[in-house]
Amino acid sequence: MAGFVLRHGNPSEHAWAWSASSVAAASVRLRLSHYLRPGHGRVQRLVASGNDPEDGATLRPGIRLLTPTDPGELSMLNGHGRVLAIAVMIVCCLFSVTVSSALLLGGGPVKTVAGRLVPPAPAPAVVTVAPGPDARDVDPLAQVSVTAAAGILTDVTMVNDAGKPIDGIMTPDGISWKPAVPLGYGRTYTITAASRGTGGVTSTLVSRFATLTPGNQTKVSLNTTSGAGLREGGVYGVGIVVVAHFDESIVDRGAAERRLSVTTSPALQGSWYWVDDQNVHWRPQGYYPSGAKVNVSANIYGAPLGGGLYGQEDTRVSFSIGDSHVSVADDTTKQVSVFDNGALVRTMPTSMGMGGTQQIGGRTLSFWTPPGVYTVLDKGNPVIMDSSTFGLPINSRLGYRESISYATRISIDGIYLHELDATVWAQGHTDTSHGCLNLNADNAIWFYNFSQPGDVVEVRNTGGLALQIAQNGDWTVPWDQWRQGSALT
Repeated sequence: MAGFVLRHGNPSEHAWAWSASSVAAASVRLRLSHYLRPGHGRVQRLVASGNDPEDGATLRPGIRLLTPTDPGELSMLNGHGRVLAIAVMIVCCLFSVTVSSALLLGGGPVKTVAGRLVPPAPAPAVVTVAPGPDARDVDPLAQVSVTAAAGILTDVTMVNDAGKPIDGIMTPDGISWKPAVPLGYGRTYTITAASRGTGGVTSTLVSRFATLTPGNQTKVSLNTTSGAGLREGGVYGVGIVVVAHFDESIVDRGAAERRLSVTTSPALQGSWYWVDDQNVHWRPQGYYPSGAKVNVSANIYGAPLGGGLYGQEDTRVSFSIGDSHVSVADDTTKQVSVFDNGALVRTMPTSMGMGGTQQIGGRTLSFWTPPGVYTVLDKGNPVIMDSSTFGLPINSRLGYRESISYATRISIDGIYLHELDATVWAQGHTDTSHGCLNLNADNAIWFYNFSQPGDVVEVRNTGGLALQIAQNGDWTVPWDQWRQGSALT
């Protein structure tokens, strides 16, 4: 093994030879002790600090490095001596780091036999793959990893049964690897791991496993209460309600709800409410503030949702809240007061539901405008309004089928704010409609252009039953009752 020799300027004096193995221990720190004797300008002792800093250091038990005690054994009579001493220190440190690193990369602990350093015997790295070999019905979200002990990984590849490579991430130290993307259902994966162990011994391990094949899967769509999908980057009113719609009935509502997330900026208190086995709604405790940002995620992929049903894929959407539009329709005054960011901007005379009920085909039809808090669902110009869609025959006494202009829908069962000049005489005075809010042409056009999905319309002081969730009455439900609709309450 290579080494170096330290001599002073007189060839007849002692020389000290250190081999590289003498400085192979990690983290050796050299120091000069009493390096200048007053009046003589020479180094008295050069000591490696270690186990015995006074009588000479030991790099490993039993290995003495340097213990000159006579000033004549190591004399440095001029400035060249000081330079040489510093050079010795640097060389020792370099040898220490280099040899220590080589031993560490070789794998295994360094042993000492009869005062000499002995490297570990050559051996392959110990490589572990999870899941284990030939594992079956593995959850596609389960942890998959490759790790090495007593060595490092030099290369890891993973392919599915179609031969498609799976991207992965190797740690900088070469000790572990994992896939960077989710795995698929009903797939067989093959992992090939190459490694280098002690003494540079190379080896390759091949392992296979298969993911589960679900009996049934479900997708989820993120919608408004109208059934329309929430638009990425869309702008909605302060009363917008998030609807997570599953295309299969959910057996374990709690498992599904844990996979749903709504975050807002600023942070708002909100809750999910299960309407039925396929639909769960989310809203905050109060209306959103204008400018709020909303992020909705359904992270259901790979999730067991009960009854052998698994999530098919994740979905997410982000949107923002626009200006605060809140309209109050008061049947006492027969007026609709429209507020834009808290300021009253328009008052519109209206004619609402005439009231009363009628039995048709075993059903009770109501002609009230139900009191409660609605939100704008959508709008159309024109809209064909057909009484038979809610059970009232067109040819009956109160039946109708008409094309209506500038119609803004606020309920699932067909309540609109819309133009109807035929009732201008009654607007602001008398209720004549089947439940809609009639407006004159100017007001209907203005409101149509002003409205956006999620805007709030509060109907007050009308008769009949209160607005139901099935009609778009999410905000009519008191907050404490709404929270009880969560499967996690």
